[in-house]
Amino acid sequence: MSEIRGVITALATAFHPDGELDVDSTRKLASRLIEAGSHGLVVAGTTGESPTLEDDEKIELVKGVIEEVGDEVTVILGTGSNDTRHSVELTKMAAEAGADGGLIVTPYYNRPTEAGIRGHFEAIAEASPGFPLVAYNVPSRTIVNMPPKLLAELGQIPEVVAVKQANDEDLGPIEGLDLLAGNDVTFLPALKLGGVGGILVASHLDNGRMRTIWDLWQEGRHDEAEALDNKLQPLYEAMGVVVNPIPVKAALAARGLLPPTMRLPMVEATAQELDAIEALLAEAGVPAK
Repeated sequence: MSEIRGVITALATAFHPDGELDVDSTRKLASRLIEAGSHGLVVAGTTGESPTLEDDEKIELVKGVIEEVGDEVTVILGTGSNDTRHSVELTKMAAEAGADGGLIVTPYYNRPTEAGIRGHFEAIAEASPGFPLVAYNVPSRTIVNMPPKLLAELGQIPEVVAVKQANDEDLGPIEGLDLLAGNDVTFLPALKLGGVGGILVASHLDNGRMRTIWDLWQEGRHDEAEALDNKLQPLYEAMGVVVNPIPVKAALAARGLLPPTMRLPMVEATAQELDAIEALLAEAGVPAK
């Protein structure tokens, strides 16, 4: 089983103009990202437009991506939801499909208590023993935050091996869990805190240099890693011009790497938004094509 560490790209999902799933284009993008430096991929996460994907589509995608990149590459499937029974079944399906782990987002909308969140993770773990789970803390989308104390409690569940921390205020080491940056801008800060990598979006556009940041840090060349990270700040900013995954999909489409189609309620970037994205990408030195 591959390690969950390094530059892990939260893979965008391709759709045909009619909105149907485009597995071939998604596979090609996955292959390109691995060849360019990503250590692994998350399929059907936020960037992959998971809320509008059916379970059978998620499994079709993860099987296709694994077939494309090989079983030595870390491939994680987003299997969390706000329904524990649903999350349990999808996680079991992910394990059977050959995924290396499940990304479990904090249950959203129904706003569970900490006891409910613990029960959620315990149920998923119990149903898929030995299958690695990554807790995904993203209160900007779920409303509910998992504070460090709660995350440490989740870290006592053997299957819960890491946290994708997208609450920048709580970025820091958690006993029992590997730390993964949940935002591009915290990739290097997470490494400074002993983190093992990040689940990233900007790596779609320049994972060569983001991989270099990782390599430099591992080699102890910290000043060089920081200097390169500073150069990439406009790239990270570009991915937040409008809500993710609109910017990354627009940028990929502009470079002929992915169709621009998104499923409602997500919509394609406006001309003004695309101009802002491209201006920041140019500032970061990301080629237009």
